[in-house]
Amino acid sequence: MTSHRHCYLHRALLPSRWISDGALSGIAEITSFLYLGRGSVASNRTLLLAKGVTCIVNATIEIPNFNWPQFEYVKVPLSDMPHAPISLYFDSVADKIHSVARKHGATLVHCAAGVSRSASLCIAYLMKYHKVSLLEAYNWVKTRRPVIRPNVGFWKQLIEYERKLFGKCTVKLLPTPCGVIPDVYAKERRHLMPYWRI
Repeated sequence: MTSHRHCYLHRALLPSRWISDGALSGIAEITSFLYLGRGSVASNRTLLLAKGVTCIVNATIEIPNFNWPQFEYVKVPLSDMPHAPISLYFDSVADKIHSVARKHGATLVHCAAGVSRSASLCIAYLMKYHKVSLLEAYNWVKTRRPVIRPNVGFWKQLIEYERKLFGKCTVKLLPTPCGVIPDVYAKERRHLMPYWRI
C-alpha cells in the first residue's frame, strides 16, 4: 500500500464512532455510513435507528424483509453457495450504498450470519468507491468483523471484479489437499498454526 493510498484509506474509512464489540456482536461498523451484520440485526429496529440506518440490503433467500416504513429495502436473493452469482450485484449494491451515503443516510448489509454474502458485497463496495485493492478491502472488513469468511466461489468473483476495476489481482487462489482456497486464508492458517493441533 502506498503512503498516499494508506492515508486515503484511513481518512475515508475511519468510522466516526467505534463499536467495541463489533467482532462478536451481530453488527460491525465498516464506515460511518456502512454496517455489516447477521440477519438478526435486521429485526432490531431500535438499534438500526440509533445507528442512523436508512437502507437495508438483505443478501439472503431465507430471511424476509420486515418492510418497516423507516427503511428502504434492497433484496439480493442469494444462497451462500460457491455457484451463487453474487457478482451480478456488486455494482448495484455498491451504487446503492454510495447513493444512500450521499443523502446522509447509512446502509446495513446483512445475510444470515454476516460472514460470507454480506461481507463480499461490502468488500466490493470498498473496491469500487474507495479505490482500494481486494486485499486491502478484505483486511479492512476483517479488522472490523473478524468472523468474515467469504466462500471460495465468492472469492473467484471478487478476484475477477478486482481485475475488471484495476487490471490486477492482489489475492490468488491456491490448490490445497482440501480444495482451492484464497491465499489470505492460507496465510491466516500459517499465522495460527502454533495454536492448532494438527
